[in-house]
Amino acid sequence: MSLETDLLLDRRRLKRRLFFWRVLALLALVVVTVVAVGPSRLSGGKAHVARVSIAGFISEDRKQLDSITKLADDDTVRAVIVAIDSPGGAVSGGEALYAAISQVAAKKPVVAVMGGTAASAGYMVAMPAARIFARNSTLTGSIGVLLQTGEISGLLNTIGITAEAITSGPLKNQPSMTGPLSDAGRAVMQELVADMYDQFVGIVAKGRAMPQERVRQLADGRPYTGQQALKLGLIDAIGGEPEARAWLAENKAIALTLPTEDVSRRSLTDRALEDGLGSVMKIVLSQALKLDGAIAIWQPFSLSR
Repeated sequence: MSLETDLLLDRRRLKRRLFFWRVLALLALVVVTVVAVGPSRLSGGKAHVARVSIAGFISEDRKQLDSITKLADDDTVRAVIVAIDSPGGAVSGGEALYAAISQVAAKKPVVAVMGGTAASAGYMVAMPAARIFARNSTLTGSIGVLLQTGEISGLLNTIGITAEAITSGPLKNQPSMTGPLSDAGRAVMQELVADMYDQFVGIVAKGRAMPQERVRQLADGRPYTGQQALKLGLIDAIGGEPEARAWLAENKAIALTLPTEDVSRRSLTDRALEDGLGSVMKIVLSQALKLDGAIAIWQPFSLSR
């Protein structure tokens, strides 16, 4: 082989070794960050106000619930702002969030700030807050429970399809898409809705220090604007996050100079690992063969309820 060929081969070997040691060093850095440095230093360990964002359809999100409940014992969190922009969701999801936020509110100040919509379960999750703020045009309230189903027996008859169900009892297939509700089935479904409605009314009565009879008068399912809700006692003030921070400063001695930090669903360890591995992947890709032009990628997605 010529001298030039030998030099090229040596350069390639050196490049591969350098690449290996870069990757190894970055992996070691990730381990040190997660294990030796610890979560408190990853977050900076500085006092701050935490912001919990609740948006879209409310469901029982275990990661979100865990991230909220941890705030109760986090000494760096001086107060919590619950930022809500949600039309509601599953009753169980709203109940779970309400319970998690209540745990935090038992130990430190919590305020709720409503965006464009904070209705139904979106209103429920504001109930542990010591102070609730909304915009004049916010749609909130809508205190109530809905259980909805479809029924397509007419369509099946039209196209000549018969659906049959073998059940262990007369109510096992109630409700059903393939047949109308029986009188007994409708009564049972109404009992379920009434029981969940009573629970919702109890949560609002406790959160707003309001007699249940008064809550029931307001809880016919209708939404209210922020202005209407203020007059009815469903919220405390018109405003947004600046007004919430001002109230915390005046009433709970939470300094305005404290930064506000968003609460992530990911744990600090997860974030450190992902950030570290992300750096490793950048180096791997930078050393790999690159193709010019377009790329094609399949991105799966999921819908949750």
